[in-house]
Amino acid sequence: MTTSTAPASTRSADPERVEAFASHLLDVINHGAVALGLSVGHRTGLFDALSALPPSSSEAIADTAGLDERYVREWLGAMVTARIVEFEAATGRYALPAEHAALLTRASTPDNLAVTAQWFAVLAGVEDRIVECFHRGGGVPYEAFGRFHEVMAEESAQTVVAALFDHILPLAPGLNDRLRDGIDVLDVGCGRGRALLAMASEYPSSRFRGYELSDEAVAAARAEAMEMGLRNVVFATVDAALMTDEARFDLVTAFDIVHDQAHPDTVLANLHRALRPGGLFLMQDISTHTPLESNIDHPLGPFLYTISYTHCMTVSLAQDGAGLGTCWGRELAETMLAEAGFGGVEVHTLPHDIQNFFYLARR
Repeated sequence: MTTSTAPASTRSADPERVEAFASHLLDVINHGAVALGLSVGHRTGLFDALSALPPSSSEAIADTAGLDERYVREWLGAMVTARIVEFEAATGRYALPAEHAALLTRASTPDNLAVTAQWFAVLAGVEDRIVECFHRGGGVPYEAFGRFHEVMAEESAQTVVAALFDHILPLAPGLNDRLRDGIDVLDVGCGRGRALLAMASEYPSSRFRGYELSDEAVAAARAEAMEMGLRNVVFATVDAALMTDEARFDLVTAFDIVHDQAHPDTVLANLHRALRPGGLFLMQDISTHTPLESNIDHPLGPFLYTISYTHCMTVSLAQDGAGLGTCWGRELAETMLAEAGFGGVEVHTLPHDIQNFFYLARR
């Protein structure tokens, strides 16, 4: 009897499937490179410059954006071969089609996907430390993630603030009217305060408080509130797992932060206690389900699980936390809300939002 020593993966491999998978992997590598280019194009203002110009030379584009032409020309090469930017060889001119500009420029907010592309560079910055965690366990703390709050603020402006008044707050009937009349509101994990600042500006009769773990983010939020002349909003550095507020607020919000927490069960219990009787908890979180098999066809599945082990899960584990991860899912979220004491939990989606569930729960 002859026993093959070749790995099982190659002994039974179908050559046609290998070739097809190789093509798929080449697409993955190219798309990864394009994602980095989208981030660079956003941060440098190149997409905005291209959108404002007629078909132009690399020199004109660099001049408009205030950038070095040689770098701009090489970046344009990446964008042309990625079919993001069009190139006319006869004239040497580049153009960003209007259909592409609609998804890649600051003017296209909240549909600017170049904002989201910034995450790949942010997360790549901690790759060495994440690899170490695969070997020894533990996690990578928040402070290791450069530009996290800057990028998160831009992301929040698109996913939360842009939809806040027309779509998110109206999920709770009568809430807009109550905010206009004047209620007490707490936003936990407020980051740089984009959502809270927008509400404080829109509803001057209500009183707003933002809690955030990062001193840097709180300082930025306070500076923005001062610049806007807002006197009905206060920001403080508070760990939501240690907060002691009792029956102080009519509305508590948590936008995309509960699954990051070291002790999410304690945080949810604290938020329940902070509400006045009959008060409302509004939680935005990722639109996944707890079983993996229910997420296989999610349009953002690979992105969300990658975000999880390179940020959301690891920052929780860095604090010896639960490490729920980005994809903790609706089923576990509903269970934990009930265990924290919340009743009448409703779960909503928005037609334009493929990434989030919106939970409404009452004390």
